[in-house]
Amino acid sequence: MESQDVIYGKEDGIATITLNRPETLNALTPTMTAEWIAAIEDAKKDDQIKVLVVTGAGRAFCSGENPRALASRRSESNAGQTTGLANATYGVAGALLDFYKPYIGSINGAAAGAGMDLASLCDIRIASDRARFGMTYVRMGVIPANGGCYLLPRIVGITKAKELIWTGKLIDAQEALRIGYVSMVVPHEELAVATNELAIGLAKGPSVAMQWAKRLIHQCLDLDLKGAFRAHSEALSVVLRTEDAREGPRAWVEKREPVFKGR
Repeated sequence: MESQDVIYGKEDGIATITLNRPETLNALTPTMTAEWIAAIEDAKKDDQIKVLVVTGAGRAFCSGENPRALASRRSESNAGQTTGLANATYGVAGALLDFYKPYIGSINGAAAGAGMDLASLCDIRIASDRARFGMTYVRMGVIPANGGCYLLPRIVGITKAKELIWTGKLIDAQEALRIGYVSMVVPHEELAVATNELAIGLAKGPSVAMQWAKRLIHQCLDLDLKGAFRAHSEALSVVLRTEDAREGPRAWVEKREPVFKGR
């Protein structure tokens, strides 16, 4: 699937979404977010896809919403009115609520405002050494509109999240690594290779177990310890019945690499 705003492709069990408006630093549009959502839904339904990657074309990952468009729309609407674009970008988060396959952010450049929120939705973020991150909403006089006040504290902690949201300052890739926002920083020229190596490794894993683990991680954020152990027990009863759960110990005994089938 290819269009003006998003390029979507599949290969070897890995689906890749590329935000494709490099001339605007991949600023969001309703069309881009709609196509982003459609790609997530396709990857969700395709049993051959084990991992989903999102990246940007050109110098940026995503610069959020274009300030000119934002200023124009606010001048025409009542203060506090929710925009259609905010609803659309929330739809990306909504599409990911029940997306349990690994979702990797390959952050090739700037991720600002809504762009940083949308990067925060990724399970793992690998950054180019040229990447920059900023919760720049405060510069526009607003609050994070795409889940940032929920997502960012869970990634970097409450105090650092408040600092980033209140100041709107940009941080570089190394600072993002230091505070735990990204998992890895690589030279820009090596980003695609590093992302692909990670994606291939995950795609070869026991996908049923991996998806249940992701589901449990999210579920346990809202459970007490007793509820978490109950949820683990219920999930384990499903995973232990898979072929992969038998293949893992068998491969270990036979001193070979396991061949997981995702069933």
